[in-house]
Amino acid sequence: MRHFFIDKYSGIDSYVHRIDPRVKILGVFALILSIILTPAQAFLSFVLFFSLIAALIVLSKIPVGFIFKRSLVVIPFVLMVTAFIPFLKEGEIAGGYSLGSLRLTVTYSGLMVFWNVMIKSYLCVLSMIVLMTSTRFSDFLKAMERLKVPRIFTMILSFMYRYIFVFEDELMKMRQAKESRSVGGPKHVHIKALAHMLGVLFIRAYERGEKIYLAMCSRGFTGEVHTISNFQIKRSDLYFIVIIAGVLTGIRLIGI
Repeated sequence: MRHFFIDKYSGIDSYVHRIDPRVKILGVFALILSIILTPAQAFLSFVLFFSLIAALIVLSKIPVGFIFKRSLVVIPFVLMVTAFIPFLKEGEIAGGYSLGSLRLTVTYSGLMVFWNVMIKSYLCVLSMIVLMTSTRFSDFLKAMERLKVPRIFTMILSFMYRYIFVFEDELMKMRQAKESRSVGGPKHVHIKALAHMLGVLFIRAYERGEKIYLAMCSRGFTGEVHTISNFQIKRSDLYFIVIIAGVLTGIRLIGI
């Protein structure tokens, strides 16, 4: 089975990849917080945020097409939430549309809310993609642990990422077995078979989880993430965090 790993390009040798994961996490989360707190009317600030993220992408040497394709995944979900806001928000009317007897009006305040949610969601997703694709997942978890993130949170992320591929393999094998035994037939038969597959997959996941838990307890697992690399703050890491802080402060002042 072929799988997609979120840290596919984490082995590239670039300036962004060499930065300490703890520093990268702090820098990216500061960027995301700045984006969220920026007023929707500060259009120039959003352009500067996008320029900063684009500079990080260039420095990371990660293929631009890969990041662009991954970032488009969030757009349908955001549209599902915000598509009707311009029509439901009260305020000055910007235009209207007629669908038979139904009259829909678009307000300027609704369009501003729509723009605010869309641009902030997209920029935040871009920032997270740069962080995750430039950091090995094991190093990311270790950095989260060093930053005093609750251990239960890092453990859940670790097991979820490790075993989601196992369950994907199980589901694809079950699907192949089902297709080889049920060619044609009415659709409701296939829907019923799919429901049975999901139920069996849940039971297998539960049983596997119990076995893994007992095996780890018998081997003395304490919940700590172990990695080969040893984190150490370097001068380049300090330069990075100072530059990010300075740029974000400048963008904030420009927005004000």
